[in-house]
Amino acid sequence: MSTSEAGQASESAGAAYRSGNRISPTRFIVGFGLVSALADVVYEGARSIIGPYLGTLGATAAMVGLVTGLGEAAALVLRVFTGRLTDRTQRPWPQTILGYAMTAICVPLLALTSSLAPAALLYTGERVGKAVRTPARDTMLAHASAEMGRGYAFGLHEALDQIGAMLGPLLIAGVLAWTGHYRLAFGMLAVPGLLAIVMVARLRRAAPDPTRWEPEVSVAESKRLRLETGLPAAFWHYAAFSAVTMLAFSTWAVLGYHLVVRHLVAPAIVPVLYAVAMGAASLAAVAFGRLYDRYSLRGLLVLPFLAALVPALSFSDNPVAFTVGALVWGAAMGVHESTMRAAVADFVPAHRRGAAYGTFTAVYGLAWLGGAALIGALYDQGVGVVTAFVGGVQVVALVLIVTLLRRMRPPADQPAALR
Repeated sequence: MSTSEAGQASESAGAAYRSGNRISPTRFIVGFGLVSALADVVYEGARSIIGPYLGTLGATAAMVGLVTGLGEAAALVLRVFTGRLTDRTQRPWPQTILGYAMTAICVPLLALTSSLAPAALLYTGERVGKAVRTPARDTMLAHASAEMGRGYAFGLHEALDQIGAMLGPLLIAGVLAWTGHYRLAFGMLAVPGLLAIVMVARLRRAAPDPTRWEPEVSVAESKRLRLETGLPAAFWHYAAFSAVTMLAFSTWAVLGYHLVVRHLVAPAIVPVLYAVAMGAASLAAVAFGRLYDRYSLRGLLVLPFLAALVPALSFSDNPVAFTVGALVWGAAMGVHESTMRAAVADFVPAHRRGAAYGTFTAVYGLAWLGGAALIGALYDQGVGVVTAFVGGVQVVALVLIVTLLRRMRPPADQPAALR
């Protein structure tokens, strides 16, 4: 290492120490990426097979869509309250740790279920854990991303997160191929769940106050921002666009149900395809994060097109088509989980981010609940019906994002998402 590089590293370490945090913002984001990766091994492993597993308990496609839609809605809608709690308490760590603990407990307990009701309850409980932790965690990530670029920071976190999303389904696939038992597969997920809790506790000790990484503002500006209690109109327009895209976006459970019920693949192959989808999500997260930092919201114009392709490909009986469908579905999820989260942080001031994240995800969570249940019901009427519905709704989503881009004419000093 050169003298100048050593000096920069020493200066960075000194800044971290003076802020009360013993690690840099970049190491914090990477650390949380690893925590999220372990948690993803747990809940993405469960999500990869929950559709076929509920089918073994007597669920129909509509019931699978309803149960998983309710789970996703719980993970998203409840953030209205948990996000505001983050803003009110200004103590994000307890919420974060509790949320990860709920995931680590609920998923392995699925191994003990033998009927639909308790399985649905535990699946929903895990999703509630995600609602508890995510606004608090994303608020801390937004603080840490202030200097490195929101899109890149959230994209990097999501890319690391998706490593776990790939490993979890592959672990489940291995257990199913070896034993054929769903319950053993769920039980094995207790190990990465425990490791996630240990790692997030260590991260808490290393960075107790991520707000110290946020650039300081003047006293007058701080008072002005705190007088603004509402969320801006552009934020609501953006939330509407996201909600419409989710109204016509299936959960993986319904896609997996299609593959198993039609006897297109063995149950052990479904999580492998899900891992492929998560790999696509990881690549899309980084790529679209970079595009966001450079081109702002214009990079999201591709999202309605990706979503419109999913049913035509994923509900096909052709192996090539449904494999490509998994890739497209995963890429769309990667954009949702990275770039769209990054944009929220730029629409609102720092002290309102908890509420903004909670409100934003609640809006499209309700849409995903309705969409998942409706797509599950329409699937029983035919794939053509699903394809027509999704295509029509995504046209509306495209109109919303184009309208938002045309109406935004802000001055150059506004946040990136509004430029």
